[in-house]
Amino acid sequence: MRRMHSFSNAHVFVAGGTSGINLGIALAFARQGARVAVLSRSPDKVQAATQALREAGAADVAGFAADVRDAAAVSQALADAAGKWGPIDVLVSGAAGNFVAAAGDLSPNGFKAVVDIDLLGTFHVVRGAWPHLRKPGASIVNITAPQAVLPMPMQVHVCAAKAGIDQLTRTLALEWGSAGVRVNAVSPGPIEGTEGMARLAPSPQALKAWTRAVPLGRFGTPDDIARAVLWMSSPDASYVTGVVLPVDGGIQLGGSSAFTRASGG
Repeated sequence: MRRMHSFSNAHVFVAGGTSGINLGIALAFARQGARVAVLSRSPDKVQAATQALREAGAADVAGFAADVRDAAAVSQALADAAGKWGPIDVLVSGAAGNFVAAAGDLSPNGFKAVVDIDLLGTFHVVRGAWPHLRKPGASIVNITAPQAVLPMPMQVHVCAAKAGIDQLTRTLALEWGSAGVRVNAVSPGPIEGTEGMARLAPSPQALKAWTRAVPLGRFGTPDDIARAVLWMSSPDASYVTGVVLPVDGGIQLGGSSAFTRASGG
């Protein structure tokens, strides 16, 4: 069997990489011996994540406290990381916000907050990284969600933001392919232990409903997503760009009705 590609000493930058799925991704690269930088709003989370990355075996670690909605702060963090380690080999953009709200009750500010974090934040990260990406050879992986393609009750703000991320991914793949930069996305299904699922499934009954909606019959884990991102960022995927890869146990196969049943709609 072919050995997994080594990311030893690769420069990996994970926006939102201090908790949940994104921390799982950062830890996976750390275990491969990469130099890993994470960015998050919370200085406390940044400190805890960098310590965890060191313990996981990262070749070197950096942490930046910045809000993805602040383009200047994000750009500065990316420039500082490149100044420390050189060009970025792998960029993961995964900062996200979510809450449950009926469209008729959702305020304009609530809608804007999610779009600003998810969609505008993703743009800030990838645009700020552009001058510092390894060309050719860099891999960008955006973290999206099934709501990008499947309408879901109580999630109009998230559906709109994630659909934008999917199209941003495809458009950048077209524009940046000539520079040798690949741009893809991973679309996680229900992942255990994440803040997002805690909000979407706040009760044991809701957890059972969501589990029944997954053809594989279980929630995923952060490691399931991390392994997909490792593959997408490796030479094994060197001819893959502009792809939005569902890593969701098959939940998207059930269409919007699966989401509606799982969410009690």
